[in-house]
Amino acid sequence: MHLTDEQRLDWLRLIRSENVGPRTFRALINQFGGASAALEALPDLARKGGRLLLKVTSRAEAEKEMAAAARLGVRFVAMGEPDYPKTLKAIDTAPPLIAVRGSTEVLSRPCVAMVGSRNASASGLTFTERLSRQLGEAGYVVVSGLARGIDTRAHRATLATGTVAVLAGGQDKIYPSENEPLLRSIIENGGAIVSEMPIGWESRGRDFPRRNRIVSGLSYGVVVVEAARRSGSLITARFALEQGREVFAVPGSPLDPRAEGTNDLIRDGANLCAEIDHVTSVLEPLIATGSRLDVSAEEPQRLVGTEELWDELDLPDVPRAPKGTFMPDSGFPEEAGEGNADLIQMLGPSPISIDDLVRQSGLSIRSVQMTLLELEIAGRLERHGGNAVSLIAGR
Repeated sequence: MHLTDEQRLDWLRLIRSENVGPRTFRALINQFGGASAALEALPDLARKGGRLLLKVTSRAEAEKEMAAAARLGVRFVAMGEPDYPKTLKAIDTAPPLIAVRGSTEVLSRPCVAMVGSRNASASGLTFTERLSRQLGEAGYVVVSGLARGIDTRAHRATLATGTVAVLAGGQDKIYPSENEPLLRSIIENGGAIVSEMPIGWESRGRDFPRRNRIVSGLSYGVVVVEAARRSGSLITARFALEQGREVFAVPGSPLDPRAEGTNDLIRDGANLCAEIDHVTSVLEPLIATGSRLDVSAEEPQRLVGTEELWDELDLPDVPRAPKGTFMPDSGFPEEAGEGNADLIQMLGPSPISIDDLVRQSGLSIRSVQMTLLELEIAGRLERHGGNAVSLIAGR
């Protein structure tokens, strides 16, 4: 698949519109056959779902972002196009468009993610440098998040062999700013910088977990070098489990809080990693068959120490609609799809599969999908892995 310039602009408009995230984007495309038709349908969907106003990205706004991206040397690659990474395409929340600066060739090679503490120990940094360099020499591309500590050392160690940095903000908003020279070196040495966020977007706390799902999604496996029990690196590990990827953990001293998370991972069944063979012996058969490029598991495995952190995260799909913008009665207009009242009563805060909704409601799959889209665009519905949905409390 190759998008035309006009189609690419429509894709950008749709994914930048309010309450449209990766899962919603795919549902809209499937329902309406294309981004252009989906854009036309958004206001009516929002109104039927109980939303008075919805921000739909204009053509002028999308063109402005396209122009800003071009000035940076950034191009937008769409899911399904040849340069879109097949590993990333396989995950449940794959970004419809990724903004890429640098070489797209590295995105087609087997990738391994290296993640860990920002305040890493000297031994952790030394191990990261050694393992990253060995992985690069073995033909792997090392992926990380351009953060301080383990991420930075992993990128520096693989400049010559290929590395990919995934940003939590826009391509022009580098965090931390001290790594801007490193970012330039990655590009100059044939690596790539990837982001799903708009040009000009300043990263916020909730954007780092969004980024982490891409770090793991690009990779066949994730190596966690150091991680405290409430570390964002454990979130990357959990995404990897959801995505059917391998998790490797480097053991550490039980006296070092930075090793508590990694030691817990090993106790929970992650692959122990003390040398390169521990990684390559597991990944080589998977890469040869592509057997781990699976859509996300219905129920992610639990990792010790991550439950509270996980529950606090505002994870993808999309930012929530602001409060106070719904119709006064919080109900459905009369012209809403047939069967909505019965269907909404079946929904609650606990996820339920769409297949179950179809069976229990007696409605057609198309009618159920349309109603769910109306609720979702109105900001009242949340999508989960395993084709499940739930109502957002208070909406």
